[in-house]
Amino acid sequence: MPPAASVIIPRCQRSRIDAMTDSAEPPDSSNSSGPSDPAKGTPPSGAGKPPDSQSTPHPDRPDRLSKLRFHARSTAFRKTRQFGRISRTTIRYGAFMCGAGFVALFSIVFAYIAEVALNWNAKLTTATPWLAFVILPFGLAALRWLTIRLAPQARGSGIPQVIAAVTLPPAGVAQTVLVSFRQSMWKVLLTTGALLAGASVGREGPSVQVGAAAMLAWGRLCHEKLQFRIGFHPNALIAAGAAGGLAAAFNTPLAGVVFAIEELGRGTSVRWDRLVLSGVLTAGFLSLAVLGNNPYFSVKVPMLVLHDAWGPVLLCAVVNGVMGGLFAKLLIAGVPGLTPTSWRGWLNAHPVMVAFFCGLVVAALGWATAGATFGTGYEQASGLINGTPHSTIWFGLAKFVATVVSYFAGIPGGIFTPSLAIGAGIGDTVSHFLSGATEPRVLALVSMAAFLAAATQAPITASVIVMEMTRTQDLTIYLLAASLLASFLSRQFNPHPFYHHMGHAFRREAMSIGRKSASAST
Repeated sequence: MPPAASVIIPRCQRSRIDAMTDSAEPPDSSNSSGPSDPAKGTPPSGAGKPPDSQSTPHPDRPDRLSKLRFHARSTAFRKTRQFGRISRTTIRYGAFMCGAGFVALFSIVFAYIAEVALNWNAKLTTATPWLAFVILPFGLAALRWLTIRLAPQARGSGIPQVIAAVTLPPAGVAQTVLVSFRQSMWKVLLTTGALLAGASVGREGPSVQVGAAAMLAWGRLCHEKLQFRIGFHPNALIAAGAAGGLAAAFNTPLAGVVFAIEELGRGTSVRWDRLVLSGVLTAGFLSLAVLGNNPYFSVKVPMLVLHDAWGPVLLCAVVNGVMGGLFAKLLIAGVPGLTPTSWRGWLNAHPVMVAFFCGLVVAALGWATAGATFGTGYEQASGLINGTPHSTIWFGLAKFVATVVSYFAGIPGGIFTPSLAIGAGIGDTVSHFLSGATEPRVLALVSMAAFLAAATQAPITASVIVMEMTRTQDLTIYLLAASLLASFLSRQFNPHPFYHHMGHAFRREAMSIGRKSASAST
């Protein structure tokens, strides 16, 4: 095959083709390390340049970018985890405070219903006094029958049940029995019925049990239904609900905190729990927001207290300490403890008949005092600390007997407000024997705190709650001194505090129910 003939390209076309070839080459071709065209006399592109020239990428730059990306990612991850922890704590407190808000609303509604019942009873007994001899015996008998059938753990005050509940195994059958939401609703209705009939009971103790049951039910709802796995301890829920119920019932946030520390915190792990105290304050402050900053007992004229009032004040403390100790001892003993041994079998077998006879005694006391011993005694105590004396100087003793007998009936109802009324009556009686020694209103107010401290052996709670519900901060030293002395004297008659003694009885009863439930399930 003949060799291909060479093609001769003119010089002008050759220069044009070279220009086109140069423009078609990539931009980096001029910076390549290869030699250039010797015809042009240009040196190699890499000649005379250092190795780390601008044309070559910096070897440390990718490492620096990787480190920056790593630090940015780790910082973002750490901040996200921190935000998650803050959000979890915030949700925990928020859910807890929502439950405390529901407790406050329960207490406010309960207070309204109880007030309506008291007004109806006052209208009935004022228009037809003899009607009390019909309403009270049959009413207390019916309430006792309903309590046995529907809510046996709802009888009495409600505070002993809460004290017993925080000492039982958390979330067990025994604990649930004492602070059951179902039984607490029955307690509201039955306590309202007792006030409507005219029994000498209060609503504040039941508010404590209702608050504990409502808070425990709210915690279980958050954990089981809403899937809030944020660790609500049952004891913390019970303590916060109970103290929050008391704070909302009296419109006294500080007293609720003191009650949680002094009463519910004895020997338990909820004493200084910030979550508990925040829940108590939430319930109390919500009550203040709804009801206003109005004291439970309004003192219309400021009290004048002189330095020479210490003698009468300490005398009132002694009298109330003795009476309060006897009061607690009688409540603990009950009807069987005050009757002959041969009667006790019949009394234990016929609790409804016992309630019927108790109703007759309460009706007779109310008729003798023109209806003053019916209900909580709030109106009478408020009148005494505002300088309106009662028609009889023996109101305190009559209220004492009416409250003890009403408790013997075995119906739901507290002793908090009746104890305050008893103390005010005793202080008024003492002032009659010390005419002119000091202002009677001061003795009535000091005696309220002293008798409550003697009955419950909780002097700090008694003094703080009376101070806060009357807004008499200038009398705090007198209230505290009288409460401490009265509590000390009461302990000589009754070594164990009333609420805790009854709490042990409820604890044994609840544990027996728990054992029966466990044996039945197996």
